[in-house]
Amino acid sequence: MFASMSEIASMLVTHRKASIDEIERAWHGDVQTLLKWVGSLERVEECAVLKTCNRVEIYVVSARGEKVLFDLAKKARVSSRIIDFHDHDESLLHLLRLASGLESMIIGEDQILGQMKDLVLMAAKAGTTGWMLDTAFKKAIAVGKRVRKETQINERSVSVGSAAVDLAEEILGDLKGLSVLVIGAGETGELISRALLARDIGSLVVTNRTYSSAQCLAECLGAKAVPFEEMKVFLNTADVVISATSAPHYILLKEDIEKAMAGRENKLLIIDIANPRDVDEAAAEVPGVELHNIDSLKNISSENMLHRMAEANRVEAIIAEEMQLLKAKYKRKQAEDLLARLYSKAEVIKDQEVKRAMNKLSARHTLGEIEQQVLQDMSHSIVNKLFSEPTKTLKRAAELGDTTVLNAVSELFRLEENI
Repeated sequence: MFASMSEIASMLVTHRKASIDEIERAWHGDVQTLLKWVGSLERVEECAVLKTCNRVEIYVVSARGEKVLFDLAKKARVSSRIIDFHDHDESLLHLLRLASGLESMIIGEDQILGQMKDLVLMAAKAGTTGWMLDTAFKKAIAVGKRVRKETQINERSVSVGSAAVDLAEEILGDLKGLSVLVIGAGETGELISRALLARDIGSLVVTNRTYSSAQCLAECLGAKAVPFEEMKVFLNTADVVISATSAPHYILLKEDIEKAMAGRENKLLIIDIANPRDVDEAAAEVPGVELHNIDSLKNISSENMLHRMAEANRVEAIIAEEMQLLKAKYKRKQAEDLLARLYSKAEVIKDQEVKRAMNKLSARHTLGEIEQQVLQDMSHSIVNKLFSEPTKTLKRAAELGDTTVLNAVSELFRLEENI
């Protein structure tokens, strides 16, 4: 039946359900290896892979895409707890949201657009994409650019983590070339680190009570990880410290800060966004230290949240409009594929019948080129006129998503045999 034609399906392991560590472990090998593996699977007509620090997404075009991906996850032993499976429409919507920055940890960030372009190039070089995926990614990248041009989605921080970085920048004027220590490698620590790296800082050191988490984050972002026990050594040289752990008690006492400030001339800015607090408030009394806590950020964050929500609503409206256009394009393609098979079948029958007529006529008369051409043109005209209205009806049905008409045509003319 026509309804079972190939569509896009996707499988996502992202920061929404998985840690950096789990994302890293989910799929072994680089993008090329994954493309080769997925592309070689039976029933996969096209495939693409998007792999970054906080997401691995696999897209396939297949008549049984979700089943193919489900089997793939099973083979790779990736827990379904951390996977999102998307059908055709969900995959398209996710791609548009992703390119627009709505699915990123820091909403509106621009990095994802470049990563998406690289992915398309890689898949094209590997020869694993075709019309279906090329159309989806081309549209997603165009929508991502439109969103950033028409809205301010990539301005103002809404997470407490990135608001902390905004505050540091506001206080110091510029973070360029500065040395920053981030304490905590959880989601907030990651948000802080990403926001800092976007500010062109000099060096970033990450520490965490569980050293492997700090290593994982540092490796992913190209920063330096240090064991928790050695953290206090880096206080001596840091310009900014941002702390975001879930420790139930202080991890930095007044005397730790006093030791760090002994013999140094430059100031130290500490932003403590942990709840309960990580830094003893008495540390603010140490000369040369400026200490801020989460309360300083609440106003920035909530004001920015209102602004960002208004922008996000504008982005959603653009996505909804573009999604309709994209879906219509795929539906038209369904009708075009069906019509191509219909016309192809008619062409074969037409050629056979013209040949038969010519043979009969030439048995009695010599057929000149003009007579032969008249027969060819007449048969061609009959086919086109017969199919003129059905063609319009099919295209209209496809755009309206009326698969009943498409399936009826497929069934009536036995077109599934040619699929």
